Amino acid sequence: MTAKVTLSFSDETIEEARRFAKREGLSLSAWMDQAAREKALREVFTAHADAVGRAGLDLEAAALADAQEAALVDDALFGGRPRAA
Repeated sequence: MTAKVTLSFSDETIEEARRFAKREGLSLSAWMDQAAREKALREVFTAHADAVGRAGLDLEAAALADAQEAALVDDALFGGRPRAA
């Protein structure tokens, strides 16, 4: 579903948006829709990362520790040889 809305932009902003849309082979509407969607997702992800940080979770460190543990298990099981597919 598509909603039609009236928006106002500065001349500079709309010219840049037109230029980027043309470069990407999109209509101005499609480019603006994509830009707004990407901005909304960045806001959601930033809020999530902030909440994780406030909770004291270090997901990156946990993921790295998991990868290191998997590498140790692989080495123990396969002796550095590649796994069979």
